[in-house]
Amino acid sequence: MSAIRVLVVEDDRLIAEAHAAYTGRVEGFAVSGVAHTGRRAMASLRETPVDLVLLDLHLPDMNGLELCRALRAAGIATDVLVVTSARDLAVVRAAVSLGVTHYLLKPFTFATFREKLLGYARYRRQVLGAEPVAAQYEIDRAFAALRGASPDSLPKGLDQCTLDLVLGVLRASPEAGLSAAEVGARMGASRVTARRYLEHLAETGQVVRSPRYGGPGRPEVEYRRM
Repeated sequence: MSAIRVLVVEDDRLIAEAHAAYTGRVEGFAVSGVAHTGRRAMASLRETPVDLVLLDLHLPDMNGLELCRALRAAGIATDVLVVTSARDLAVVRAAVSLGVTHYLLKPFTFATFREKLLGYARYRRQVLGAEPVAAQYEIDRAFAALRGASPDSLPKGLDQCTLDLVLGVLRASPEAGLSAAEVGARMGASRVTARRYLEHLAETGQVVRSPRYGGPGRPEVEYRRM
């Protein structure tokens, strides 16, 4: 997957350079440009579309929310992550109403900044999928990714990357149910590991279990996406 293109919009040149440097340190992201005014940001987005705008609200020629309105009025649906010191809840509500994806308060650490971007990347991967969502949980996971809650929602001992692999295997076989051994073989993991994740998915209503008959001994359990 190509890097997520980012435009940094910040009037303070030193802070703009810092935000650009932070962005360049996060894997999967690339800075496409830096703008120090709202008008320059608008012109830049018309010339070179990007995936995400890191937007300061206090610009010399217009408020950042005014820039958001102008973008939407121009049909530019670029995602926006507000980076600001503004703590007024009315401003936050206005930002949400304009489709702002995230709101990051200054000052912040690189670790916080990185987690916001990685959360956005998880969200973007999920909402840009080619297939329509099959269940409510897929929508919930997309929004949880923005909140940074996706990894924390798993039981101890399970991780999101492995869970995504299991879901990917099941997604590739939408009609046929798969056993834990079959899922494990396709993702390069043991049957026991695959079963732990499959049972978690079953307990949370994301897959259904059913017995598979036809072989010797006890029927095998197979799992299928809902």
